[in-house]
Amino acid sequence: MSAVILIPTVLSEEAIESIPAYVLPAIRECRVLFAENERTARRYLKQLDKSIVIDDFEWHAIHKAEAEQVRVFLECLHAGKQVGIISEAGCPGIADPGQVLVAAAQEAGFSVKPLVGPSSILMALMASGMNGQHFEFTGYLPVDSSARNKQIRELEASSQKNASTKIFIETPYRNNQLLESLITNLTGKTRLCVAVDITGPKESIRTKTISEWKKNKPDLHKIPVIFLLQA
Repeated sequence: MSAVILIPTVLSEEAIESIPAYVLPAIRECRVLFAENERTARRYLKQLDKSIVIDDFEWHAIHKAEAEQVRVFLECLHAGKQVGIISEAGCPGIADPGQVLVAAAQEAGFSVKPLVGPSSILMALMASGMNGQHFEFTGYLPVDSSARNKQIRELEASSQKNASTKIFIETPYRNNQLLESLITNLTGKTRLCVAVDITGPKESIRTKTISEWKKNKPDLHKIPVIFLLQA
């Protein structure tokens, strides 16, 4: 019976060694690949093995998985084809539009096999020193400054009440604005972890109190960052 293979990819192109050896044979078993970014995915496969024939695969792009894409996806599975899903970075289905396809596969009764690979969210949590038993990933915070500040204060209150870690991200070109909002709205003793360029050449994962961050604010402009806080 056909199955869905969730194919992890690199967080940084310089870190191809972060992909386990068993991923490549699993890719070769797939006849169809759904990718968040086909160009990036093609380059990634060539990084894994230059001899791989990219055009041997049937390619489909994931655009938040509209009904037509779900239909094509399920048709491939019903035709007995092994289907792979590749995220733009990290693990498919985690902060990723591929989750809609996975949900469709689950509902239709097909097997879904997740492969081990780097997840910036989990790797940041591992290195933060914060609560790894009770945590919440909240995705992107609001762009509007007043709404963002309100949510930051709500996240801090929830973290303090439940002794939990809150994890969130921002579009790289707005990282500095988010950091400024965090420093302005969080109390001095709240811990903030700033995890930068995980697995990349500029990797830095530092946890400090807000009071400490105020003394030395890093420049995070256009760099991939995961933010974590615990009150």
